[in-house]
Amino acid sequence: MRLIRPCSCRWLVLCLFIAHAKADPALLIPDDWFTRVPTAERIKAVQAAAASDGWTPVAVRLFAGSIRAYELRQDDAASAWYLVARWCDLLGKPQSMAGRQWLETLGKAGGLHANIDQAQIAALPNEPIARLLTAETGAWLLGDRAFSETFFNLVTPYDCLPRVMAILQALLETDARRFATYTQLALAIALVYDAPPPSHWPHWQVSTKVLPRRLPPPGEIFKFLMDSDQAGATLHKLATLPAGDLKFVVDCSVGFPELIWAQRSVKFPLVNLVKSYEAIRYRNDRIEAQDYIWPGERYDLPTIHGEGGICVDQAYFATQAGKARGVPTLLFSGAGRDGRHAWFGYLGTGQKWVLDAGRYEEQRYVTGVTLDPQTWASLSDHELVFLSEGFRRLPPYRQSRQHQVFAELYLRLKQKPAAATAARKAVNYERRNVEAWELLVAASDEAPPRPREALLREAAQALQRYPDLNGRFVRDLATSLRERGEASAAEFEERSLVRRGQTGGRSDVGIDHAVTVMAGTAPADQVRVYRQLLQQYGRDTGIDFYDRVTAPLIEQMITAKRKGEALQVIFQTRAVLKPELGSQFDRELDELAAKAK
Repeated sequence: MRLIRPCSCRWLVLCLFIAHAKADPALLIPDDWFTRVPTAERIKAVQAAAASDGWTPVAVRLFAGSIRAYELRQDDAASAWYLVARWCDLLGKPQSMAGRQWLETLGKAGGLHANIDQAQIAALPNEPIARLLTAETGAWLLGDRAFSETFFNLVTPYDCLPRVMAILQALLETDARRFATYTQLALAIALVYDAPPPSHWPHWQVSTKVLPRRLPPPGEIFKFLMDSDQAGATLHKLATLPAGDLKFVVDCSVGFPELIWAQRSVKFPLVNLVKSYEAIRYRNDRIEAQDYIWPGERYDLPTIHGEGGICVDQAYFATQAGKARGVPTLLFSGAGRDGRHAWFGYLGTGQKWVLDAGRYEEQRYVTGVTLDPQTWASLSDHELVFLSEGFRRLPPYRQSRQHQVFAELYLRLKQKPAAATAARKAVNYERRNVEAWELLVAASDEAPPRPREALLREAAQALQRYPDLNGRFVRDLATSLRERGEASAAEFEERSLVRRGQTGGRSDVGIDHAVTVMAGTAPADQVRVYRQLLQQYGRDTGIDFYDRVTAPLIEQMITAKRKGEALQVIFQTRAVLKPELGSQFDRELDELAAKAK
């Protein structure tokens, strides 16, 4: 599932209202309100106006007022009122519309799966989301700026808003006294538990009969984690962690008895948490028998600890035991020289992410794949690095976001010069704000090619430490160069991109290019082109090149009854990639050769 940021039709309608609609006399909120941050009295007035006139008209007035404050350079007040406007927009949205848009967005991204009850979502009432909350909860949301900033920084079109808000309200009612201390934990649960996980979570190498893939009830996991934190059973103080980290704690696939067992039995300190991976005896016998699926009748933490397992079981054990002790954890899988591997990541001491616990460096594994429990989609390379860098917690990013949101508003209003100015301020505060770079490029889409290409180069340079982001802007640059006849310059940019990836140990960048080239190659040229790509991008990539380039090509050739060519490809692959005799890679090549023959 590849996530995109779809444009909301409702947002567009709101922006058109802001630009063209005359203010309703009942909504004549004084302009001077917007030169200061909202007070409690003004929040009450906003709620009263929404109760009498509707949330959407109030949202329109507040968006217009926040833009006015921004143009007067009252940035702090503008940002605060913008957040109130966002809440009014969200709370006024009909639940049925929000549910329908969520299903449509997931469908376009390939994220719908059998565990989602689409009929239940389709049956949501045609009532505003505000009806899911008490007036007191609504007042808290509109008035708590810190929570609002976190919420709107994290929420995506892949979150089911009616479910998110209903869970938040239920958690508040579960324990109102402690809720104020654990609002970030509550938000993490709401964003993760709004949709059920897919059947391949947390990994596919165990049957759904043995591991049902169910999240616990939201209220029960909320209470368990609060109790554990206050009893000193957690390695992090959960009340101090942001929701962006806590969502990797609350995605538990084990039951409460297992969580309690882990708290009592897996006692490694945070600095040595990697030992929880090593605590599971490695089962070489299963590897030799090619028994990659868990063979037992039980798949709980005590059983895995007693019987041992392969790398994916080690990683699963370490992640779930870490969550039991309040540690955000990630389960990674990746391809190496002679086989596939699983390891784990966790938030370590000093709130620094460790992303290679149990990873075998000598096997040269490329960047691993893991799931974001908020969306159940793969977490991108740059998001993982951003996690480890933690810059989103710092003041420059907060200031960058303040300008970014107004760049987005201006762009939706078709005011591109204003959008470009705001986006430029955003990237000046924080060069790693990729959304601001995208807005800056989008606001310049009518500029002549050369200035626009200079902007793409600047964005690529600012993000050169993040290959997937750097590559996105470089590829757009290459496309622009080709469109104006500069084919050789475009090829130079693409080759440089691959070269930088190889130099930085990112062989997957070259593999990405090889996949693209093979997809556009005619059948008559496939063997020749494959040989060139194998020599240029395949060396030292091992089974990752095989998985993404070789195996699909061979299967295509076998289906087309081009078995002689398939055997040529296998021979060339063995000669260049040199799989170790008896390895997983070696055996799979043998199996394909037998199939071709």
